[in-house]
Amino acid sequence: MAELGLNEHHQNEVINYMRFARSKRGLRLKTVDSCFQDLKESRLVEETFTVDEVSEVLNGLQAVVHSEVESELINTAYTNVLLLRQLFSQAEKWYLKLQTDISELENRELLEQVAEFEKAEFTSSNKKSIIDSMKPKLAPLHEGGAAELLNKEIVRLQEENEKLKSRLKTIESQATDALDEKSKLERALQDLQLEHGSQKDFIKAQDLSDLENTVAALKSEFQKTLNDQTENQKSLEENLATAKHDLLRVQEQLSMAEKELEKKFQQTAAFRNMKEILTKKNDQIKDLRKRLAKYEPED
Repeated sequence: MAELGLNEHHQNEVINYMRFARSKRGLRLKTVDSCFQDLKESRLVEETFTVDEVSEVLNGLQAVVHSEVESELINTAYTNVLLLRQLFSQAEKWYLKLQTDISELENRELLEQVAEFEKAEFTSSNKKSIIDSMKPKLAPLHEGGAAELLNKEIVRLQEENEKLKSRLKTIESQATDALDEKSKLERALQDLQLEHGSQKDFIKAQDLSDLENTVAALKSEFQKTLNDQTENQKSLEENLATAKHDLLRVQEQLSMAEKELEKKFQQTAAFRNMKEILTKKNDQIKDLRKRLAKYEPED
């Protein structure tokens, strides 16, 4: 099967967009076909037509088809802008600046590759289904050094955050079950007290004590679990904030290093020599202008 050089998730996103584009294209083609069909049914009812009548019919058909095609092209352009907006918005959250190469949009070889990919994907009888997933977060492109390490750490912390959230859901479920069990025990105790109100002296004190101890233990375990989860969540948020601050600091250091490099270049002998030559040339030009001004005729 033809490939686009993307990972499985991004390739599935491309397939989703191609499916959307194919659907819109099919609807618009049906609209154009209906324009011709309407013309046949409404205008082509006579056996003979004059040149003027044929010209009028074709002009009307041209106007309708032109309007439909123009509308679809405009809608396609706006749809692509919305798609780019989604990608750029995700990139800005990661402090990225994405770039596009418009010339690649007319690369015949790449266009043929996309056509082969579409044909292979939508005509194969054994194509796999697309699994809906959460919105992707773009990974930094062409980064290295400390920035890359910080981004990896952020990703790791986010994965750990997801695991903690999953664990929190499990603990909350267990806590809910414990509370339900507690409620059932309390209701059972109340029912027992109501049913045997006249026989309270016969209830064993040890059984009541065990029941109270069980309820107390459930409360203690639930509170401890909530406290541990709160501490873990707070620590994770602090780690994420620290990682983001480190990333911004590294970016600032890179910017300062670029400025320092430019300053050092201006202090090199080659730069000073070039500046001196330009100064001499400017002086020569000024001198020549003054000399030419002497020979210019007065009005």
